[in-house]
Amino acid sequence: MKKLKIAQISPLWISVPPEKYGGIERVVHYLTEELIKRGHDVTLFASGDSKTKAKLVSVRPRALKKDNIPWTDPFWNLENISRALRQAKDFDVIHAHLDLWPLFFQELVKTPMLHTFHNPLYLSSITNPDLFPTRLKMFELHKKDMYGCFISKSQRSLCPIKFPHQSIVYNGIDTSQYKFYPKPKNHFVWIARIDPYKGIENAIEAAERTGINLVLAGRLDPDSEGYFKEKIKPRLNNKIKYIGELSQDQLSDFYGNAIACLYPIEWHEPFGLIMAESMACGTPVIAFDKGSVSEVVKDGKTGFVLPMEDKNGKKNIQGLVEAIKKIDQIERSDCRRWVDDNFTYQKMTDEYEKLYYKLAGK
Repeated sequence: MKKLKIAQISPLWISVPPEKYGGIERVVHYLTEELIKRGHDVTLFASGDSKTKAKLVSVRPRALKKDNIPWTDPFWNLENISRALRQAKDFDVIHAHLDLWPLFFQELVKTPMLHTFHNPLYLSSITNPDLFPTRLKMFELHKKDMYGCFISKSQRSLCPIKFPHQSIVYNGIDTSQYKFYPKPKNHFVWIARIDPYKGIENAIEAAERTGINLVLAGRLDPDSEGYFKEKIKPRLNNKIKYIGELSQDQLSDFYGNAIACLYPIEWHEPFGLIMAESMACGTPVIAFDKGSVSEVVKDGKTGFVLPMEDKNGKKNIQGLVEAIKKIDQIERSDCRRWVDDNFTYQKMTDEYEKLYYKLAGK
């Protein structure tokens, strides 16, 4: 089959691959390098400090985060998209990972474009279409001329917009970077960006009730420092510790040495690489049933998926407590096997490759 010329447009906030936190950038990295291994001609539009075997095109010498450019400032990312589309005729297909921003320009070029939705596209309740946020209105406006890709069934089902051309491709990880640990140590872990809806307080409360050792890790952004100081730091002690943000090289030991990963999130996670990474190390996941959780974690086999609220409508901390007590029912080898069968970057690339040929054929 003919090899393709493919453009990958990544956000500029974080380098590809990320040095630490960066789910989108990690997925873009896995996909880009595997496509090259398969013989495709790939050009990556990303920050200049990215490392890739693809042709790297950069409008900025380094990731925006390093220069403290806020997430609310879209202008360098717009320049990045503009640079890619000025070369559109050089590609068979363009794969954009930048939310809504490429929508405004896709109809100006003839090269087919695939948009992966890495961020949520939903409203908790929709009673009046006129009240749609502007971001969703833009997707609605351009949906007939675009091909969208969701990263979970949950993400698609929660989306109020019905895209006429769309698919689902699960994210994948490099399982070779995650060693299997058959025998954990005597602690549990929680990891995510420090944010209330990521469930850090739920994990702490469950740890306090059970008396387990809990290690917390994750990025602490400047705008969350007040929350951390007020709500999290006072609850840290010799049994509940925060160790900061981890690099890729540290993740395998972090997950693998844990009895389980607590992931009691309070939002509809579109995918959640953390769950796949943890299970790849043999570490089961205990999580609230929000977003993609029930797709990524096989309840009773690779962890426990719990309702976020109990019968009285209160936070289901007791459910977490009960799951912690019976976690030894989970076979750690089943966790690794589940990820190998469903969430590898090779399987992800297989699915995207099919979409590229489909779009290029049109």
